[in-house]
Amino acid sequence: MYFTKDFLWGGAIAANQAEGAWDIDGKGPSIVDVAPNGIGIFSNVDFEMDPEKYYPSHEAIDFYHRYEEDLDLMKELGLKCFRTSIAWTRIFPTGEEEEPNEKGLEFYDKLFDAMLEREIIPVVTISHYETPLHLINKFNGWESKEMIPLFEKYCRVIFNRYKNKVKYWLTFNEMNTIHRIPYASGAIRLRGSIDDELNIIYQASHNMFVANAIANKLCEEIIPDAKIGIMLALSGVYPYTCKPEDVFGSYQLRRRSLLYADVMIRGEYPAYFNRIVKEKKLSLDITTKELEIISQYPSKMLAFSYYRTNTYEDGMPIIGDTGGIGTRGNPYLPQTEWGWEVDPLGLRYVCNELTDRYNVPLFIVENGLGCIDEISENGEIHDNARIDYLNQHLIQLSEAIEDGCDIIGYTWWGPIDIVSAGTGEMKKRYGFIYVDKDNQGLGTLERKKKDSFYCYKKIIETNGSILNQFKDTKINKSM
Repeated sequence: MYFTKDFLWGGAIAANQAEGAWDIDGKGPSIVDVAPNGIGIFSNVDFEMDPEKYYPSHEAIDFYHRYEEDLDLMKELGLKCFRTSIAWTRIFPTGEEEEPNEKGLEFYDKLFDAMLEREIIPVVTISHYETPLHLINKFNGWESKEMIPLFEKYCRVIFNRYKNKVKYWLTFNEMNTIHRIPYASGAIRLRGSIDDELNIIYQASHNMFVANAIANKLCEEIIPDAKIGIMLALSGVYPYTCKPEDVFGSYQLRRRSLLYADVMIRGEYPAYFNRIVKEKKLSLDITTKELEIISQYPSKMLAFSYYRTNTYEDGMPIIGDTGGIGTRGNPYLPQTEWGWEVDPLGLRYVCNELTDRYNVPLFIVENGLGCIDEISENGEIHDNARIDYLNQHLIQLSEAIEDGCDIIGYTWWGPIDIVSAGTGEMKKRYGFIYVDKDNQGLGTLERKKKDSFYCYKKIIETNGSILNQFKDTKINKSM
């Protein structure tokens, strides 16, 4: 297996899916805190808190109070790094305060110190579907340029505060999902015709491009030894058949995601975007000064999530969720209990695709299998499907490195069970560590190791060499 000695083996969570303590120590409400069924279903979002409803993010798995215990488990697991996010509303409860909330800053001081004491490197996402609720209600989120200086202020505060503790930063989580989950990614409410909605999406995207470049500039000035990159959802897309319209249509669909890396890594809008503007009659507020900022401060690292591949058939409606676009299904691949195709070779394909296009370091910061776990009579959790998924994807990741892809690390989503972003469920479990909590919020929150915990631990201890034992194993078709 091909993994460097300093390969970053890790795990990943998001503040809003794990921390809980949604209104503790001065924290304000974020867009997730009014989503009773996750942020993948816009129609179920409340814009004001309903005291009669259960909101899963309000307690989540109570990581806010239990992080020491959970980080002890991460250390035992052998993690070299741990990806989490800073909840924007812990630092600026509405987003518009002049001064940050000191208690929020203190929490992340303690969290990052606890990681470093356990020799776990923090990898921090600045904005992970946690925009202050106030900003969508006042500005319609990133549709407004008012968001740019507010984000700049937020970045300046956290870069200065944590410059000696955090050296890996990601700006926005899965920014390109703004097309399919606009509320989560861009904190926007769409309105008007389809073309009007598209105009809002691309205006919000542009404003985030500018904010990303400003964050790069600030990080370069304040933490010159840090690495800062973009984070996109890049599960793969195949044509459904070899019919030319299917092939070209899937190519066009892929461009919709890669546009975000094209702009932020290459530093300019690609030529094909001109046709989108023309045909969709977009009217975007883009200034020369903003284009100069994007050009001068491009991103130099591409982090991404990969869960599945999707198939595109000419003329099919483009709908999707947190895992990718809607798909007709792939007859050559098994599916998870939530209908997501399992395609380890697709990960190698995507790594090569991105290397050929951008030639920058890659960081797989989300990859995982959500499924229902059963506790046996003797209290054990035999999650063989997750073990199989993990091993097969890491084998293909090793092959991608041998292909010449510069891959600096891999963080499994998520090493401990957390609230599902897309559905708000707990029964859709990803973790190597089980958390006793159900979809109604009932349970003891007790942590329990699954069989996969020991598998990943061994993989990290051997720097992946044990994967040779699984080389001929096939994906379990019953997943």
